[in-house]
Amino acid sequence: MSAPATAPVQDAPDERLVHRSYLRRLLGRPELGAVVGAAAVFVFFSFVADSFLQASSLSTVLYASSTIGIMAVPVALLMIGGEFDLSAGVMVTTSALVSSMFSYQMTANVWVGVGVSLLATLAVGFFNGFVFTRTKLPSFIITLATFLMLTGLNLGFTKLISGTVSTKTIGDMEGFESARAVFASHFTIGGVDVQVTILWWLGLVALATWVLLRTRVGNWIFAVGGGADAARAVGVPVRRTKIGLYMAVAFCAWISGQHLLMSYDVVQSGEGVGNELLYIIAAVIGGCLMTGGYGSAIGSAVGAFIFGMASKGIVYAQWNPDWFKFFLGAMLLLATLLNAWVRKRAEASK
Repeated sequence: MSAPATAPVQDAPDERLVHRSYLRRLLGRPELGAVVGAAAVFVFFSFVADSFLQASSLSTVLYASSTIGIMAVPVALLMIGGEFDLSAGVMVTTSALVSSMFSYQMTANVWVGVGVSLLATLAVGFFNGFVFTRTKLPSFIITLATFLMLTGLNLGFTKLISGTVSTKTIGDMEGFESARAVFASHFTIGGVDVQVTILWWLGLVALATWVLLRTRVGNWIFAVGGGADAARAVGVPVRRTKIGLYMAVAFCAWISGQHLLMSYDVVQSGEGVGNELLYIIAAVIGGCLMTGGYGSAIGSAVGAFIFGMASKGIVYAQWNPDWFKFFLGAMLLLATLLNAWVRKRAEASK
């Protein structure tokens, strides 16, 4: 008696080869919720503030966005990698102080101070990453400690060297004008002033997006954020990736610090405290998860743009600026809820 015939078993199709509709791909983008929120904020201030749509006003909004966005980009990458950096805000001030005081005290070309500042700031980023990977302590604790140490060093060294809480002016020193042209210049397009920080911001967003989506390093960042042990098991260099992310934050802090110095030619040692929260807020509004493994550089840019629109839109609407923090907190909550909803819909549609 012959055995009954059995139906051939068909392998399930590889999900990477399954065609996904444009709508499903759109729902899967981390920055979708932020884009919707940005559009709502833009439309809102377009109606309540008559001057909001003027070219000069939009330029001011973009400038405010860029000062946060330059730092929001690496902070977003770090959050995708599963970590935080609470020292990012004061690190910007540290970078500016090192440039200013070294140039002034050594009567050196300003560019020498800029170079020394780069090395010093990168060293702080390496310290954060090295201590984190060696001790396995939470990044919150390590970078909080760095935040406190830098805050004390900024104030202590400035008063020790300058005798006050601010640095001496370096506007008349050799190399200052060329350094200002790189970090704090502006140019005119169609009769509207455009700050060079906007170009730095857009360039960093483009570079970070390329790294995340087109390079092996980007795969490593998502992998370590999704689970360090699993990533290590498949050969991802977890330690190098984490240290590199912290040094990326430091590099952008150096850029922001030089902009701060070249814009005003002096630096207050107490500046930067609290800005680290603004960078994290921009990244979270842009779609980054607090747990890591999800987010985008473009989302951080949209989050920074929402910050710029809110901070300047309130002024153009002639409201009391004391309401800004309330508005920012409400945007953070609503954007987070919207991002969670979008992500659930994207997962349900797979």
